[in-house]
Amino acid sequence: MVLLEKEKPEMEARGQWSNKMEFMLSVAGEIIGLGNVWRFPYLCYKNGGGAFFIPYLIFLFTCGIPVFFLETALGQYTSQGGVTAWRKICPLLEGIGYASQVIESYLNIYYIVILSWAIFYLFSSFTAVLPWATCNNPWNSDRCVDFLNNSNLENWTAPANATSPVTEFWEKRALGLTDGIHNLGTVRWELALCLLLAWVVCYFCIWKGVKSTGKVVYFTATFPYLMLFILLIRGATLPGAAEGIMFYLKPDISRLADPQVWMDAGTQIFFSYAICQGCLTALGSYNKYNNNCYRDCFMLCFLNSATSFVAGFAIFSVLGFMAQEQGVPISEVAESGPGLAFIAYPKAVTMMPVSQLWSCLFFLMLIFLGLDSQFVCVESLVTAIVDMYPEVLQKKGRRELLILAIAVICYLLGLMLVTEGGMYIFQLFDYYAASGTCLLFLAIFEVICVGWVYGADRFYDNIEDMIGYRPWPLIKMCWQFVTPGVCLATFLFSLIKYTPLKYNNSYMYPPWGYALGWLMALSSMICIPLYVIFILLKTRGSLKKRLKQLTSPAEDLPQPKKHRASMSEPWESPKADYRISSLSAKEVLITTEKETHL
Repeated sequence: MVLLEKEKPEMEARGQWSNKMEFMLSVAGEIIGLGNVWRFPYLCYKNGGGAFFIPYLIFLFTCGIPVFFLETALGQYTSQGGVTAWRKICPLLEGIGYASQVIESYLNIYYIVILSWAIFYLFSSFTAVLPWATCNNPWNSDRCVDFLNNSNLENWTAPANATSPVTEFWEKRALGLTDGIHNLGTVRWELALCLLLAWVVCYFCIWKGVKSTGKVVYFTATFPYLMLFILLIRGATLPGAAEGIMFYLKPDISRLADPQVWMDAGTQIFFSYAICQGCLTALGSYNKYNNNCYRDCFMLCFLNSATSFVAGFAIFSVLGFMAQEQGVPISEVAESGPGLAFIAYPKAVTMMPVSQLWSCLFFLMLIFLGLDSQFVCVESLVTAIVDMYPEVLQKKGRRELLILAIAVICYLLGLMLVTEGGMYIFQLFDYYAASGTCLLFLAIFEVICVGWVYGADRFYDNIEDMIGYRPWPLIKMCWQFVTPGVCLATFLFSLIKYTPLKYNNSYMYPPWGYALGWLMALSSMICIPLYVIFILLKTRGSLKKRLKQLTSPAEDLPQPKKHRASMSEPWESPKADYRISSLSAKEVLITTEKETHL
């Protein structure tokens, strides 16, 4: 019997952050990503410059910070991942956790493809002449025109349907773009290798859990700031930079009458703050119970928004320079998303001296901005799965195998996105699978669950027990009234104003393409009602009894009264307190197992 017990693998400890800085940098790495650089500045210019900050800040304080704090505090209180945390406080709405993991799974498949493009461009930058600077390459067509060199010639007019070398490098050399989603073509082997490299780096960043993640983020979360600072200084010293920055910030109050401006502000907050993806709950779950997550959340939210704001100066100073060099309005060169990263900025780089250096610095910044967002996202999915089946997966070597399995599956699925028609599938993922509509839908249920079902006052008691004081009353008011109201209004508006996806504002997808997009969007949202029906049918008893049972929190959760009682006891009882906490940990595992087999 003794020998058998020794051979049985022991369960490993769940793990915690070594210090607060690891948590802060991990969350910063997750929330500060590509959207801060390529989406926010463009939205700002498009939606009235400085006036855009009015709806942006309103959404930040009514939706962004309250939901960000809710998810982080929930993880810290329950010490559980993105699914089991919801199971602990309200078994009926466990579907919120499953919905967030579906969205996270889609993100894990397609977000890393952007890194493969950036790695490809980085490798392409190590040449004497940047390959997207001229039309003298094998992949260039007869319609390719070097506008920069020809614009100096007198009486020169561009031919009809002319394309630039930077656009042709992106579409013909990097993507090998086909004529539509119906024609996927073959896998681009260079992009497939770049994708493999990105996954290998991602795997080794998180393969040991928070022990490795907490160390890696010291570099991956801070290095992009160094790159951004260098590019900001370079941009500010270019001719035409002042005009670009004015264009970025010049307020146009009349734009606030357009509901689309408010919609853009709301979706940007949800995208940028990694809300409703389960990441914040997973990262918060590795905190010590008494960590001041309230203060941390405010600091991280302001850091995120400040980064977006400063990135706008770095981007628009370069776009202003580019517009002056070409003699065109800034509105003609301003882009967002992949268009900014892989067309507009590379084009601007070719106009600078030592263009290879600035190209390398820019793509290095993009890679590190995206890398920590990617591996923290994978870590969150792994945490959720391990916490659902701790007795199976919380053993030596099992976690590493699980991460390897996820990486291999996501890589194989990601190969579809690096085919010659993969860009069309990528756009479907981006527009539907992880859309603002899905995130808004989840946010409504999250705040209703905590604000009304579990109870905002009860959750405030839990937070007070953790941090030692009650948060600002306005946060509770947001959870109960403001956030669900604002999110519901924005969600309905997004459905009313829905416009089908077009690639490059020209290519219309076939009907089955749009059906595939909506299938991905619904696959996450439908988890919530489906799980409610499933668990109600599965639980025995009268409807009233079932509802009462399924809306009651787990008994093994830390109780504020017990904690206050233990704090009022003499100081010589820490050992007894430790025994109680270790006992409750065992009860958590037993309860989880029971609830999994309901």
